[in-house]
Amino acid sequence: MQFTSERRLDDGVLEREFTLDEIPGILWTPASASAPVPLILLGHPGGVHRMYPRLADRARHSAAEGFASATIELPGSGDRPRSDVAEQARADLRRALAAGEPVGDEIVDRLVLPLVEQAVPEWRAVLDALLALPGIGGPVGYSGGVIAIGTRLAAVEPRIAAAILFAGSFVPRATFEEARQVTIPLHVLLQWDDEGNDRQAALDLFDAFGSEEKTLHANMGGHTGVPKFEGDAAAQFLTRHLK
Repeated sequence: MQFTSERRLDDGVLEREFTLDEIPGILWTPASASAPVPLILLGHPGGVHRMYPRLADRARHSAAEGFASATIELPGSGDRPRSDVAEQARADLRRALAAGEPVGDEIVDRLVLPLVEQAVPEWRAVLDALLALPGIGGPVGYSGGVIAIGTRLAAVEPRIAAAILFAGSFVPRATFEEARQVTIPLHVLLQWDDEGNDRQAALDLFDAFGSEEKTLHANMGGHTGVPKFEGDAAAQFLTRHLK
């Protein structure tokens, strides 16, 4: 892991950009800590610089609770090389949505599954490097989307102790089977009127999760209308399971 920039935010949080095998990312750590701190992996739909204000806000709130946070750029997003297969699937998705047609499983599989196959090993490699840093000791949580990536990580990565999943993206068929293998505590956020999300698929996925402790928080509104009070509920969930 190579750090490429470093700065202190106005609340003292240390923000460092890094690369690992050409995977760019950002690490935020609390201003001060007397012992190694837990780590939260911040998921998102891609485009770190586009998403930066929201990611940094989530990281700063987590730092106030005593957590480090990290995110990486997804394959095919930002300055990373594009995939012709993914670009074609994305174009087919836009055409279906513009025509008011249902988005078929075949389009969703072509768009999401290759992303999951590449992103999850990258997240695990970055996690290896982050946990080797002084000041970061786990346990580890995951918070965000894409929900298929979060589900796969929760199923295969034993170092993740709890996860907050954002139900705001299309769900491949294979993800439902993977969800049955997830046993860690889950906190799932669903926007009831999310224009880019299949509500019933999100509800079916929640039902499929094998976790004994799983909570669904559903709120009225579109994709970006998550109420601010949900941030408090998420913080309480992470504090309960990572401290």
